[in-house]
Amino acid sequence: MWKKAIAEVMGTLFLVLIGTGAVVFGDSMLSIALAFGFIVIAMAYSIGTISGAHMNPAVSLAMFLNGRMNFKGFIVYVGAQLAGAVAGSAILKYFLI
Repeated sequence: MWKKAIAEVMGTLFLVLIGTGAVVFGDSMLSIALAFGFIVIAMAYSIGTISGAHMNPAVSLAMFLNGRMNFKGFIVYVGAQLAGAVAGSAILKYFLI
């Protein structure tokens, strides 16, 4: 379960860092959309085989409600995703200061 949690932390961290960074530094809607799209593809290929690359609590909730994940796994995934989002935001804030 630790490998999956670390994969979700890293996936969400990069999604928030790159995606939100594109919003802050991007100059067009196209560049923002491409940044989000490419980072989701990159994370799906890199961590998809480890954790399923949910990278979003809503996706984890859907998997839990669909019966593909137990409650403990859901809590671990959501906690890891929240930690990754906070870390990604903190890194982006560091770049902006």
